[in-house]
Amino acid sequence: MKIGKLDSQLLEKVIFNNIKLHRKEVMVRPGIGEDCAVVDFGEYALIMSTDPITGAASEVGRLAVHINCNDIASNGVEPLGLMMTILAPEETTEEEIDEIMKQASTEAAKLNVEIIGGHTEITGAVNRIVISATAIGRQLKTDIVKTSGAKVGDKIIMTKTAGLEGTGIIAHDLEEKLSLIFSREMIESAKKMVDKISVVKEGIIAGKIGASSMHDVTEGGILGAVWEICKASKVGCNIYLDRIPIAEETKKICDFFDIDPLKLISSGTMLITITGDKKDQLIKNLNESGIDASVIGEITQEGRYIVRHDEQTEIQPPESDELYKVI
Repeated sequence: MKIGKLDSQLLEKVIFNNIKLHRKEVMVRPGIGEDCAVVDFGEYALIMSTDPITGAASEVGRLAVHINCNDIASNGVEPLGLMMTILAPEETTEEEIDEIMKQASTEAAKLNVEIIGGHTEITGAVNRIVISATAIGRQLKTDIVKTSGAKVGDKIIMTKTAGLEGTGIIAHDLEEKLSLIFSREMIESAKKMVDKISVVKEGIIAGKIGASSMHDVTEGGILGAVWEICKASKVGCNIYLDRIPIAEETKKICDFFDIDPLKLISSGTMLITITGDKKDQLIKNLNESGIDASVIGEITQEGRYIVRHDEQTEIQPPESDELYKVI
């Protein structure tokens, strides 16, 4: 099987089809593009999400916090707690575990998120450190934003730039190789992209303004996330290539490794769908909070296309992330 998360067909065939029991308390169940489970607890709902860190060798404590809290934020919810499981090979040192927890604790504190539990184990089952975390949040049931909520006519808003996380991971993990070609300044700038991987702020802002759906951009990149929103919402889209912001550092690194920045993991980027009458207010509020945002397309009745110079190309279901061609 290919490295990376399972494709949509396999997810439906071997994962979703084997989940037989459905409880009435569960409001949002596993589905293509749905970042979180939502469980009814009376007036409020509990929002939960889980993700591992497998594509990075450094900054894993930091990434574990933000990748999971980002999923909670994509429902318009502020995360409040995090549980972490650390599986480490035998040669792992105490200092390495200590560094992971220092990273995680520092980043969680920035988000006002408490690390409320977890598990740490040295095992022969892995050949490098693997972290899996679960984040939780709480929200009024009436205020939940789902990936599947996009409506025909909605505008598609993208925050920040494409390939954010992938650029930062490559710059950190392949710094020596990049230094043979690129300047120290460029590499350091690319490494700092990891500092932008939280989307908690934009998720809360968009939720308050009335986003119809949100999806943080992880494996599969911008195009993968767009496809997943459309699949979950049973709609189509037009995405305009010339409107998608890509940082110069990302362009250079992707050109060097011959990978597509639009299919590169991009935690730190949020896709938001919202009605046309609310888009300007959303962009204004995001900009006032220091978050760049661009209208990159719109939701349509059917057909999922990227538009280049008036030529339409169908957006395909996400496959293995471009990062795995490099790392």
